[in-house]
Amino acid sequence: MGRVLPVEDLVQLREQFRREKKKVVFTNGCFDIIHRGHIEYLAKAKALGDVLVVGLNTDPSVRKIKGENRPIISQDDRAFIVSNLAAVDYVCLFEEETPLNLIRTLVPDVLIKGSDWKKDTIVGKDIVEQAGGYVATIDFVPHRSTTDIIQRIVDRFK
Repeated sequence: MGRVLPVEDLVQLREQFRREKKKVVFTNGCFDIIHRGHIEYLAKAKALGDVLVVGLNTDPSVRKIKGENRPIISQDDRAFIVSNLAAVDYVCLFEEETPLNLIRTLVPDVLIKGSDWKKDTIVGKDIVEQAGGYVATIDFVPHRSTTDIIQRIVDRFK
């Protein structure tokens, strides 16, 4: 079971992981309505290292990205849910639209995004690669998304 930590605490843990030669994997997202696609994505991310840190967009950040009707689930509940997934070791909330500051602060060994992102456009790629790490993408599970779930609910209950 993971923990939700402020970035300051994660920085201290990151130093410990370096000393222990543990590979830190980082990914981020809104993780609004958890579904199979999220679980498979996070499990695949965790398989690429020893410690999985998930940067989680705060509610205001999600609204900027997804629109005023999102998130459906509050940041505290999303953080609790994501931190309790088997693959996740730590969750850290961030306010910005991108996790650039969090990546710059933690400098993970592996940076993961979904395959809908071109590697050259992944935020923080340069930071991770300059530190000797690498960036990877993970394929999505087809027809599994929060947007699809919301649309099914709207269609069924209108």
